[in-house]
Amino acid sequence: MLASASGYAAELTIAMPNWPSGQATANILKVSLKKEFGIDADAVEMGTLIAFNGLNSGEVDIHPEVWLPNLDNLVKKYVDQAGTAAVSPIGGKAWQGICATRAAADKVGVKDIADLSDPEKTAAFDTDGDGMGELWIGAPTWSSTTIERIRANSYGYAKTMALLTMPEDVGMAAVDAAVATDRPMVFACYAPHVVFKLHDIVRLTEPPYDAAKWKVVLPTEDPGWLAKSSAPVAWDAAHFHIAYATKLRKDHPDVVKFLERVDFSTDEVTEMSYALQVERRDPYEFAEKWVADHQARIDGWAKP
Repeated sequence: MLASASGYAAELTIAMPNWPSGQATANILKVSLKKEFGIDADAVEMGTLIAFNGLNSGEVDIHPEVWLPNLDNLVKKYVDQAGTAAVSPIGGKAWQGICATRAAADKVGVKDIADLSDPEKTAAFDTDGDGMGELWIGAPTWSSTTIERIRANSYGYAKTMALLTMPEDVGMAAVDAAVATDRPMVFACYAPHVVFKLHDIVRLTEPPYDAAKWKVVLPTEDPGWLAKSSAPVAWDAAHFHIAYATKLRKDHPDVVKFLERVDFSTDEVTEMSYALQVERRDPYEFAEKWVADHQARIDGWAKP
């Protein structure tokens, strides 16, 4: 088991994602496990691929926010085939796509995904004079970032837009700055997310999801992944779940029951993101207060 910063080996390890709601949930689980079961757990920041490898090897016990269909390939590998990981049946509803600031929609006329292939319109997003607009497609470690690159290639706007990857807090700071200066901007987006609480954001329309047209090959599966992939349609309806190592069914069946009962509303997830990203609250301190404020509900999740 991974050692904690304080030097002891915690009983369980929770993989902590690098986005706000995932960090909040990881710490809510950490605090809850201690209060309800007396179990010390470490929340260790790591990418999702490393986390799933850890679930498979036994080094990681819990992943607090597995997004689907983004991670369908990993679920197929570790849940369906290897059987070393499981996904909670309860999931939160979500969606993913490309968004525009109000200035981009109203002043530039970018309202549909096809508009991103129009060089006359995308010139409005060129901030460095290289002839290409700029589009933030996500953080470097996100699985969705790879898929957004596939979508840009499939739709054709990879030819008119420079696809930028950077940590989410940097990408969202750029959105804040664009709105504050009434500058047009487009960016990859997902909900629930605090950006929709802070700003007037427009989701670009797209052709509806079609499973027959959604062919995603990941870089870990094939070096020629981009050429062999195609996704010229909207994302399928998204949802996110807690995942856990199946060895917990034997070692901690009570914890498994707990994990499979945990549920958060979309409003709660947005509030988590707001607390960590906007108010800059410490994830662990936020989790301590959240657990204290929702103790009866958590007791219900933990009942025998």
